[in-house]
Amino acid sequence: MNTDTDLLILGAGPTGLYAAYYARIRGLRTVVVDALPELGGQVAALYPEKEIYDVAGLPAVKGKDLVRQLVEQAGDDVEYLLGRQAVDLDRDGDVLTVRTDDDERIRTRAVLVAGGIGSFRPRPLDAADRYAGRGAAYFVTDLGDYRDRDVVVVGGGDSALDWALALHPIAGSVTLVHRRDRFRAHAASVDELRRRGATIHTNAEVTAAHGTDSLELVEVLRHEHGDTVRLPAQKLIAALGFTAQLGPLRTWGLELHGQHIVVGRDMATNVPGVYAAGDIAEYPGKVRLMSVGFGEAATAVNHIAHRIDDDAPLFPGHSTDAGPVPS
Repeated sequence: MNTDTDLLILGAGPTGLYAAYYARIRGLRTVVVDALPELGGQVAALYPEKEIYDVAGLPAVKGKDLVRQLVEQAGDDVEYLLGRQAVDLDRDGDVLTVRTDDDERIRTRAVLVAGGIGSFRPRPLDAADRYAGRGAAYFVTDLGDYRDRDVVVVGGGDSALDWALALHPIAGSVTLVHRRDRFRAHAASVDELRRRGATIHTNAEVTAAHGTDSLELVEVLRHEHGDTVRLPAQKLIAALGFTAQLGPLRTWGLELHGQHIVVGRDMATNVPGVYAAGDIAEYPGKVRLMSVGFGEAATAVNHIAHRIDDDAPLFPGHSTDAGPVPS
């Protein structure tokens, strides 16, 4: 199947969704592709229930609420192709054709890569992986699913501590298991979890999981004590981090700096017609904040609009000049 558009955005996270909104301001037809099956990128997949504090004008907003508002802001004219990964890039003059892994071919005048950290996968917890979707999970989508349940959280980073703290008031019990005696998470989070009376096992690891149709208990090997304890666990969260990679984008001829794409002040890459914004973009002095990604998205889209039509102004004016943007 072939699709024609003015702008193809790779990544449906906050930066990509804001870029889709700004593209509407500039009158660009827009298609958004994301490898995940839902909108919102890493925020929707990893932090839907967590508060986000670095969005201007919003002292705190849950990840899922921010995504919902960004989708509403982008409007109904955006075409979303989810659960697909961009694979190949070909050029015919000023027209770029991107092929996805399901053989969709998207003809576009420009591509904006807003893929966050790239394609990412959770680090597996082999001992409980067979219960994935049956009590074991790598991210939390609904805190209500954990109400009154015995929950084991595995990991020692900020995500593990954040989930343990968020679940402690509603779960039947929360136990944190970390394989080291030191945490990568903020010390204040560790202190707060201890203050609340949660059980914490350090120098320990989950070695086995048991249950019939779903998870019922886990075995934890405590290296310091040299014993194994069996814990009731209807829910387990493996917050062990993620591996990220650029995948097929590495074959596009883009100038890279590690896992990031090098851009100029206009957010353009070294490949004509291809731009990048958000965490995946790299330039001197880069600050990786969501609010910075929003600004980079607007910068990229304005330069893209001018590139497609050199009579179009680089800066179209403020949205307040003409009132709300029509849907």
